[in-house]
Amino acid sequence: MNHATRREFIKSTIGAGAFFGMPGIFTGSLFAADAPNKRIQVAQIGCGRMGRADMDGVLKQSKARVVAVCDLDSRRAGLARDAVVKFYQKKGESAVDVKIHSDYRELLARPDIDAVVVSTPDHWHGLIAIEAALAGKHLYVQKPLTYDVAESIALRKVVRARKVILQTGSQQRSEGPFPAFRAASEAVRNGRIGKVKTLHIGIGIDKPSGKKPAAMPVPATFDFKRWLGPAPEQEYMEGRVHPQNSVDGRPGWITTEDFGLGMITNWGAHHIDIAQWALGQELGGPSIIDAKADFMKNDVWTVHHNYHVEMLYPDDITVILDNSFENGIRFEGEEGWIFCARGGAAVTASDPTKPDKGNASLRASDPKLLAKLDASAKHRWPRSKDHYGNWIDSIIANTDPIAPVDQAARSLQTCAAAWIGMKLGRKLTWDVASESFKDDADANALCGRRPRSAEFDFREVLKKAGI
Repeated sequence: MNHATRREFIKSTIGAGAFFGMPGIFTGSLFAADAPNKRIQVAQIGCGRMGRADMDGVLKQSKARVVAVCDLDSRRAGLARDAVVKFYQKKGESAVDVKIHSDYRELLARPDIDAVVVSTPDHWHGLIAIEAALAGKHLYVQKPLTYDVAESIALRKVVRARKVILQTGSQQRSEGPFPAFRAASEAVRNGRIGKVKTLHIGIGIDKPSGKKPAAMPVPATFDFKRWLGPAPEQEYMEGRVHPQNSVDGRPGWITTEDFGLGMITNWGAHHIDIAQWALGQELGGPSIIDAKADFMKNDVWTVHHNYHVEMLYPDDITVILDNSFENGIRFEGEEGWIFCARGGAAVTASDPTKPDKGNASLRASDPKLLAKLDASAKHRWPRSKDHYGNWIDSIIANTDPIAPVDQAARSLQTCAAAWIGMKLGRKLTWDVASESFKDDADANALCGRRPRSAEFDFREVLKKAGI
């Protein structure tokens, strides 16, 4: 792509990306040397439920090509490879070469790969993404960005140091199938409801399974020992990992604290991200966190279920999360309220009943609050119709995407800080500037964990890289 063509492409496709003010991010070669048709060469890491959805999203991009898949479950990896081959064959290709990898580090060493999609369980996000950035690969990372606060700080540092493009899987920022979040947050940011007073956020809950832990034989097709990675050593239980007979079933690792922190980071990462975007706190966060929760005990699962969290933001704005709230975000201000959600369908089987009054996904105390913003609006979100397309376009244009690493790190930190409040059961003071708790050693100790071996410790990886 010559200079003139590249300039015209940027202007015609994602000129609004300059909103983020991060031009000239990537300094390396844009495409791998042997990339066919000069398309971004992409590898999929993690081929389960979200991995297949992410891979499908990338396959639809004409400026990208999926060339490799990686998973520690050989059955899932094979199904993903077959899906990619079938996709390109339907487009008329006869010889489609898609490599399968079980070790993501082998994949990262390939010079023909430009970018990777990280759709692994949460406990692997940070380490894989850090190593990918160090290898000069652009990144699409599923939300939450990382497992804990320490990983979020490290990943942001490496992404900026290596000047790669990272898109977070916070697809509620793009128009896609969920336009209500953009409309509501943009209206709030532009003062439609006056001074914001309170936010009510519902993220649903996971109920205890009622099943006591029981060890099982590890399937021959699954490298469970490697899959544990940074998590503590333990025996295999299918209910804590993923279903063996399907790639679509909701995986048990989501409900096990060794691998993910529960709905507070699972769905919380989505809604807190939008809430902070609307409040102008995308690089900020709360100062006071008061959280309580019940945790699953004597069960296969270990995450929280019932919860109540109250957080104080600048300008005396209170953000409340509670499992009794409708899944979505309700912004309340001095001049009215706006509610946004994904729609009428329940996100989990335990979601509260959803009222269907008018537009279930977007409604307000007065319809005028949702009127289209005119050219005089001070705050306008960058154009992003497709979250994966926005990522690919951002790589080509060398600018930050709609959900960049800095803002994703702050969203994760808010959710993880709320989880720490849940674990300690007392009020905490969070310092946004230092990304730590004030004068609270117990709380700060929960901001990062030590993996079971140095092999899976991102700190050791950074030390070897001289960062």
